[in-house]
Amino acid sequence: MSGALTGRCLCGAVRFSLAAPPLAARACWCRTCQYLSSGNASVGAIFRRTDLTLTGETAEFTSAADSGTPVRRRFCPRCGTPLFAEAPNAPDLLLVRAGALDDPELARPESTIWTGSAPAWGLIDPGLPRCEGQPS
Repeated sequence: MSGALTGRCLCGAVRFSLAAPPLAARACWCRTCQYLSSGNASVGAIFRRTDLTLTGETAEFTSAADSGTPVRRRFCPRCGTPLFAEAPNAPDLLLVRAGALDDPELARPESTIWTGSAPAWGLIDPGLPRCEGQPS
């Protein structure tokens, strides 16, 4: 797909392309994202779900976010790389984990959320808008 944004898991078994640039990107310090990112904030870029073309099989795990919303998280079943997150309250959107993008510069955070859950040692960009919990 010429001109498409691309990404993959660590082992390359799952590859994807996105037909349009992200709508937004943010860093999240909720406890769930800290688990997913080994204790740091998780950076995700938000795309329209219809812009995704996926090659390879993903596994999934559904859990409640700190906000209480159920979130379906998809990852590579072979290497475990976190790839996507989807929530029923935003059915047309897809969060893509920045680390899975071939060019993670595309997911430069525009804001930081759940800062109230960050550990004291967490580095939060003072130049970005922040929210202590879930933004409205």
